[in-house]
Amino acid sequence: QVQLVESGGGSVQTGGSLTLSCAASGVKISDYILGWFRQAPGKEREGVAQIESDGETKYADSVKDRFTISKDNAKNTLYLQMNSLKPEDTAMYFCAADPSFLFWVRPDNRLTPKKDITYLGQGTQVTVSS
Repeated sequence: QVQLVESGGGSVQTGGSLTLSCAASGVKISDYILGWFRQAPGKEREGVAQIESDGETKYADSVKDRFTISKDNAKNTLYLQMNSLKPEDTAMYFCAADPSFLFWVRPDNRLTPKKDITYLGQGTQVTVSS
């Protein structure tokens, strides 16, 4: 049984930092494209970052230079280091894994998660207060 379990969410003030983790079981993360997306109440899902099996990364413009995605294949764990957090980063954050791709790149460079992502976690809440 495949499980992706996120942790590390919480409440911080503007400018603070958090590190999210996503521990995988039942699947070898080195075989997948991995990523994070988020969803705030009343808003669409938004792709945040992804990392491919060769380590190549992609970020949404809204988080570039503030967030860093990484993985530890030996620990079978995905991470998202979030610095300089802003109130608009408040959302439920989900980790995801797929053998082909995770996000559509829109004309405005926003990342939209595809609907049929193979594996999803349950999410961890991030709240940033001003």
